[in-house]
Amino acid sequence: MRATVIGGGIGGPVAALALRKAGIEATVHERYDRTADGSGGALSIAPNGLQALEVVGLADAVREIGTPMTAMELQSWTGKTLGRFGSEPPQLLVWRYDLYRVLREEALRRGISIEHGKELVDAVDRGTHVTARFADGSEVDADVLVGADGIRSTVRRVVDPDAPGPRYAGLLGFGARLARTGEPSSGGAMRLVSGKRAFFGYQVGDDGSGGWFANLPHKTPLTTAEARATSPARWLAVLGEAFAADRTPAARLIAATDPADLVVTGALEDVPSVPKWSRGRLVLVGDAAHATSPSSGQGASLAFESAVQLARCLRDLPHDEAFRTYEALRRGRVERIIAQAARTNRDKAAGPVGRLLRDALMPLAFKFADPARFTWQFDHRIEWDDTLTTAA
Repeated sequence: MRATVIGGGIGGPVAALALRKAGIEATVHERYDRTADGSGGALSIAPNGLQALEVVGLADAVREIGTPMTAMELQSWTGKTLGRFGSEPPQLLVWRYDLYRVLREEALRRGISIEHGKELVDAVDRGTHVTARFADGSEVDADVLVGADGIRSTVRRVVDPDAPGPRYAGLLGFGARLARTGEPSSGGAMRLVSGKRAFFGYQVGDDGSGGWFANLPHKTPLTTAEARATSPARWLAVLGEAFAADRTPAARLIAATDPADLVVTGALEDVPSVPKWSRGRLVLVGDAAHATSPSSGQGASLAFESAVQLARCLRDLPHDEAFRTYEALRRGRVERIIAQAARTNRDKAAGPVGRLLRDALMPLAFKFADPARFTWQFDHRIEWDDTLTTAA
């Protein structure tokens, strides 16, 4: 069995390696004619994502580039801690360009072919196989085609021309990595601050290095290109003003950031529900199937889970049954996480009254709530060695 994987970002190489483990040869096709080295901000890999990476032998390589996050601390604009929850094992804070590099290098080392400059324009299901057609005029046949091509997936449109597109969360994203923050260690915790005018997250290591991200409310969405049309120095000034009244390190960390190091990601987006995950011999994984906003902290981890679960299903079942089983195993979980992240986004953009209510009620919620309310996402496991059946 052979698979064509569309998308060479984060999910594509993992999908190809998982398919290889299931006995399916896979080739990755990436639309850009260059690698994505040096681009992207910070993201987290949750314990559930690491477990999926363990299945395909990638977890140790990812741990080497990550910084453990032993806890998440929610704070108000005054610096008061509103709640705290930990994870065991810890989550990992990684930078997207490091993660991309490690996954790509490992896939190549294991013999996965990654072809660049291959922009998919169409895919034709011929019953016995599927043909991918690219903008350069080339074609490739395979038994199945896996769409790992992100939130603006071309494969999603081929599967369902009426499929919904991204939904704007009302926030713009920024971030930076600092060799010297000038701040004391956060003790392994990622501190998440609901500021007066915007949302801020930061972590400082014992050596004084660290990183931060900010979510700035903005009425209209900006594409990444549109956001980057404003100079980094100007955005840093805007962010500094947004956090100037907060009694937290936010304004200081922003002031310590070299404009050349600012990561501007543009609009935060999600896709609440994709009605069709597959058609014939075509199937979606990662953000193509279940794009959650960065506020979930689960985007990469869910992509890894889906890649491994899809490979497991194709290992044990004919492709049509495999796709149905894969979707049945995944849809409920991912859409619950997407919905929870959407609620978080609304809290980040809360007005003065909403902010006061949140800051007053959140400590009570943490005091009396079951901790599993905040950590249930982390406990998910994929039992690779268990054989799937149609009944399952």
